[in-house]
Amino acid sequence: MTAVIFDLDGTLIDSARDIHAVANKVLTENGFAPLALLTVTSFVGRGAPHLMSCLLREIGEDPEGPLRAPMMASFLAHYETAVDLTVCYPGVMPALEALAAMGCILGVCTNKPVGPTNAVLRHLGLDRFFSTVIGGDSLAVRKPDPAPLHAAAAALGDSHVIFVGDSEVDAETAANAKLPFLLYTEGYRKTPVHDLPHNVAFNDFKQLPGLVASLMKG
Repeated sequence: MTAVIFDLDGTLIDSARDIHAVANKVLTENGFAPLALLTVTSFVGRGAPHLMSCLLREIGEDPEGPLRAPMMASFLAHYETAVDLTVCYPGVMPALEALAAMGCILGVCTNKPVGPTNAVLRHLGLDRFFSTVIGGDSLAVRKPDPAPLHAAAAALGDSHVIFVGDSEVDAETAANAKLPFLLYTEGYRKTPVHDLPHNVAFNDFKQLPGLVASLMKG
């Protein structure tokens, strides 16, 4: 059996506007000016603690200073329900339905905290597809450490595993886990595609079932 494990933000969902809104809410609550969407989006991918460090550096504050704990607590509180501006990327739902019809078992491995992850999956009606969800706070480590991806694979029964993601972190995670990697090119990646290790890159979820089928045959 084949297991397909997905990153979330920038892969299945475009959540940048919600993350941006939460970040700016926390900043303005603390008397700081809001940041641009592209600036905040550039901080996404390594988990909420990393994003908070980046926010604090961007506003000229010590990322380990006294503002960190209260701003982090506020960010996580708002983040739990930040779903209204988030959308699936085009073609995601039909692709997941096709993979399920092919007999694939599906999971999520993301650096997003598991609470907001489950909330947005439910909001978008995606939760029904996934047998396991590993979030950024599910283990003591986060991607690109391979442990979260290995944990997701183990929960799915250690089948033939394919990882699908959009970013430098995802490419590194797949390499560290020694698993095949399909790179979605329309997410939050900053590095040129040819500079990231991957088996196949794709820009349309209509392509995904066929790509997975080819790897299953291989």
